[in-house]
Amino acid sequence: MKKLIYIADDEDHIRLMMKTFLESEGYEVRDFADGNSIRCAVEEKKPDMIILDIMMPGEDGLSLCTFFRRESGVPIMIVSAKDSPLDRVTGITLGSDDYITKPFLPLEFLVRVKALFRRAELSMERGKSQEISLQCGNMLLYPKERRVLIDNQPFSVTPTEFDFLHYLIERKEMAVSKEELLEHVWKCCNKKGEQRMPDDLMKRFRKKLKNTNSLVRIETVWGYGYRLTERQHEL
Repeated sequence: MKKLIYIADDEDHIRLMMKTFLESEGYEVRDFADGNSIRCAVEEKKPDMIILDIMMPGEDGLSLCTFFRRESGVPIMIVSAKDSPLDRVTGITLGSDDYITKPFLPLEFLVRVKALFRRAELSMERGKSQEISLQCGNMLLYPKERRVLIDNQPFSVTPTEFDFLHYLIERKEMAVSKEELLEHVWKCCNKKGEQRMPDDLMKRFRKKLKNTNSLVRIETVWGYGYRLTERQHEL
């Protein structure tokens, strides 16, 4: 069955270019010129991937990204003319899995789309080959189902947060570098602007942990990266 991709971009020539190249690779594509239309379409039928511009009529791409990520784990790519490091970090932080700036080469665009699908498929395969769960303290991570429990209660995480936690829990008590996380979690090089992605995700993730009874700690290894550890029950 063909994978279904939704594209939302108000620039007709860019939207149609992306659609044409994706269809040439065998994907089924639906395109939309504004944010409201793609939101309605997703509510009717969930696609296998969503590609969003940021600045477009109706609901903007960042708002849509936040909404879609809260509702599902579908891969999301942001395609935007906003190219500052802060823009890229904001897009990734809000839940997108990749961020590509305009103008871009069609070949690069296709490679990134295929990489996102491959990452999702590899994650599922890795989950199938894992034990039922991975544990650190009172946290249980289920790779196959891609879910996390703390004290046997569901703990909500985004797909990127899950991959981040999965990578750390497999290496608990070991220091993991930011460069290693960028390569294996975000599948990107250590470029300027991308270096902040682990830090921004970590701030958000620690806030989530504060609202739970988690015995998991993610320590900062200054000048290097992070280490997942287990703290003891306080008497």
